[in-house]
Amino acid sequence: MLLEKIKNPSDLKKLNKAEYPALCNEIRKTLVDNVLKTGGHLASNLGVVEITLAYHLVFDSPKDKIVFDVGHQSYVHKLLTGRYDKFSTIRQFGGLSGFPKPNESKCDAFVAGHASTSVSAALGIARARDLMGDNFNVCAFIGDGALGGGMAYEALNDAGSSKNKLIVILNDNEMSIEKNVGGMSEYLSKLRTTKKYINTKDNVNNILSKMGKVGNVTKNAVSTIKDAFKYSAISGIIFEDLGFKYLGIIDGHNLENLTDVFERAKQIDGPVLIHTFTKKGMGYESAENNPEKFHGVSRRALIDDTDTIDYSAAAGKILVKKANENNKIVALTAAMASGCGLVDFSNKFPKRFFDVGIAEQHMVTMAAGMAKGGLIPFVCVYSTFLQRAYDQIIHDVCLQNLKVIFLIDRAGIVGDDGETHQGIFDLSFLTHIPNMAILAPTSQKELEQMIDYAIYEHNGPIAIRYPKGAISLDDNHTDFEFEKSEIIKDGNDVALFAVGKMNKFAKNAIKKLEEKNISAAHINVRCVKPFDKNTIEEYSKKVKLMVFLEDNLKNGGFASYVITNSDIKCPVLSFGWDDKFIEHGKPSILFEKYKLDENSVSDGIIKALEGEKIE
Repeated sequence: MLLEKIKNPSDLKKLNKAEYPALCNEIRKTLVDNVLKTGGHLASNLGVVEITLAYHLVFDSPKDKIVFDVGHQSYVHKLLTGRYDKFSTIRQFGGLSGFPKPNESKCDAFVAGHASTSVSAALGIARARDLMGDNFNVCAFIGDGALGGGMAYEALNDAGSSKNKLIVILNDNEMSIEKNVGGMSEYLSKLRTTKKYINTKDNVNNILSKMGKVGNVTKNAVSTIKDAFKYSAISGIIFEDLGFKYLGIIDGHNLENLTDVFERAKQIDGPVLIHTFTKKGMGYESAENNPEKFHGVSRRALIDDTDTIDYSAAAGKILVKKANENNKIVALTAAMASGCGLVDFSNKFPKRFFDVGIAEQHMVTMAAGMAKGGLIPFVCVYSTFLQRAYDQIIHDVCLQNLKVIFLIDRAGIVGDDGETHQGIFDLSFLTHIPNMAILAPTSQKELEQMIDYAIYEHNGPIAIRYPKGAISLDDNHTDFEFEKSEIIKDGNDVALFAVGKMNKFAKNAIKKLEEKNISAAHINVRCVKPFDKNTIEEYSKKVKLMVFLEDNLKNGGFASYVITNSDIKCPVLSFGWDDKFIEHGKPSILFEKYKLDENSVSDGIIKALEGEKIE
């Protein structure tokens, strides 16, 4: 097997060219065989096999640097940089990360997990190289979906005028996680249809260049004609106007053409943009036909079609119901319609559904404008991606106290995607923003009642955070009241205040405490901000120990917020994530490792009651 021989990228150059097609087939088979077992990003990696191979044939990694955008398309890079023998561990606890990690390999130049960042990082590396007097190539590998993010344009604008030697490889597959939207997507589509113009331009220039002085004079004379044709045919070559040498459009699955254009780019001083066109899911029919489903796959999703409803689907179903009742409701997403459960909403209310592409900052401020105009906007977003719009939440929404409803999906630990995607920061940054209210449901009934409250009773911004995974259909909860906790069980020795999914751990820990004759109260927090101050302070007078459980960083989280803003009369024990970035792995493994599982909670409480100091 050829892949077994690739211990580092230099081994690729020892292969015979005739072996390259077989190597590409091996890579695709390895991707399919492993990712269908472990879960992960399949379609995007199948589409970049030839581009990644061509890069490593032309450039010298790790001396030359490649900076991935998002990073979920870096699996092929991992296979070609000495990690084939560990590839079966990808996204598993203690195994390879599903994203680039410099501490995993010197060939990974920069951490990537969010979109639209690669050109900025690559330009920074290139400028550092030039100022330090070094000599190596820097490439930014960005998809067309990531061009929907404003940060990409900020970087392209700066890089184009910088004159620094930088190569941007644009992987154009008409997709991000879902079908791309927006003006840039339409522009790239127009470029694809004008391939004949690109080829004609290159051919004319080549012919004129061979004619010596006469040819050069002719080239100068026809430049204005050429520019006029260029703009009429393509509506403006944006990248050239920004200052890039534009090379394209290149078939992203033609290895020979790719290596040729990469060699050309190496010889050009200044910024270059190579425009490649690829097919997402290439080489695996199921992924080619359904790239959205096979963008990010879970093993369970591919093995069975479970009827279990998750929080995302429940939220989407509730939104459709509410939108039928109230025509002011609109839903916004940043290229995550299916992930956030909004596909049905988008089909039933196409004029009230807005997919802005990978542009969270724009989404939040647009929602603020919609609220100002009298609509009721729901911003549906993963916790990890909401971080990208922090300033907009503060300045454009909360400062004006606008009625924007944030449905924060994947809040807390998400597991296999690791550090870049764990949603453990939202409570820490949202609790300290004036005017922001925060709710945390534990069941479908609570979720619907919280959404009802946000629509019809609350005035101002409000966030409803919920985890990844199945939602409880238990309807035994008391009706939701704003600023009130739900007392599930009373107790005299210890009181456990749990946020969202942590109620499950609280319930199971209490069973273990009762076996030790410890009387424990169980309180479902529900309203994180403003919290139920009366219930907390009353229990602090009654019990020997107050316990807080949250799927968020302890630093700045719910417990920290409560302790700072209330008068607690007894000792406090807080369970949350340590002040660090949490690695990838199954949530059950991570909860146990960081002592947040039910056994660790009950053991910690027992030790605290016995007077031991708990770290």
